[in-house]
Amino acid sequence: MEHNNRTTVIFVRHAKAQYGEDDRIRPLTEDGLKDRQVVLDTLKERTIDCFYSSPYKRSIDTIQSAADYFEMPILTDERFRERKVGSWNDTDLKKRWSDFSFAEENGENLSSVQKRNIEALEELLSNHAGQTIVIGTHGTALSTILNYYDRGFGLDDFLRIVSWMPYIIELNFEDEKLISKYELAHVDKIIVED
Repeated sequence: MEHNNRTTVIFVRHAKAQYGEDDRIRPLTEDGLKDRQVVLDTLKERTIDCFYSSPYKRSIDTIQSAADYFEMPILTDERFRERKVGSWNDTDLKKRWSDFSFAEENGENLSSVQKRNIEALEELLSNHAGQTIVIGTHGTALSTILNYYDRGFGLDDFLRIVSWMPYIIELNFEDEKLISKYELAHVDKIIVED
C-alpha cells in the first residue's frame, strides 16, 4: 500500500562550533567545516524536498553544502533555535531533565524549548506532507523533540549524543504520528574542557 502521507524528517545536529559570547553567530571550527562532508555524503543519494534550519550560524553552515548540492535555499525558523542558556552548573542539567519546567537564572526551560520546536515541526509536517525535509538543529532542541515522541528519552540519552557533532537522525511520520526513527550518521567530538 502506497503511503503518500508518509513524511520523512532528517534532523542534522550541527557540527563542532567555536565557543563565543553570541550564541547565534558562533562559527564552525575547522574540524566542524570538514565534518560537513559527512552530512553531504549522508544526504546526496536521497530525494530531498526542502531544507529548514535554526537561524543560528552553526546550524545553517552545517547543512549549507548539502543545500548547495541540491540547489535549494535554507529556510530558517526561529522556533528551531537552541535553548537559551543562563548561568548553570552540572546539577542544573539533572534538574532540567527531571523537571521540564525548571530553568536556571536567565535560562529557558525544556518545556518551552520543546513546545516551540514541536509547533514548528508539526507545521512543516502539515505543509510538506509526503515529502522529505532536512532540518538543521541543536543538541538540546533535538533532544526535546525526541523526548516528545518517546517520553523514555531522558538525561542519559541526551548525554549519549551530546558530543556527536554532526548527528543525523531520520524520523518517519504518517500525518503527525511518528512511525520509525533511524540514526544515520554521527561524528563523536569528545568535549575536552581547557
